[in-house]
Amino acid sequence: MRIECVFFGPLRDPVGTKTVVVDTDSGTVRELLTELEDTYDGLDGRLLDGEQLSGEIVVTWNRRHVQHEDGLETALSEDDVIRLTTAVYGG
Repeated sequence: MRIECVFFGPLRDPVGTKTVVVDTDSGTVRELLTELEDTYDGLDGRLLDGEQLSGEIVVTWNRRHVQHEDGLETALSEDDVIRLTTAVYGG
């Protein structure tokens, strides 16, 4: 299936572009993030921390934060849009 992945901030550099369309067999967000880490050396270890989302990464699925869905187990479907960015902290 085709999934559009949009990278923001420092995650864009390792990919070399803002948006890529991935042809994937990944069924969940976790599987897709693992595939992206395997494909782009500069992302290796930056998206996932073991079995969890890296603390600095925010992932949205079709404009919804994955943590408000099924987390990393959120199921993917044809033409979904995944956006990845680093968390912003401040006060």
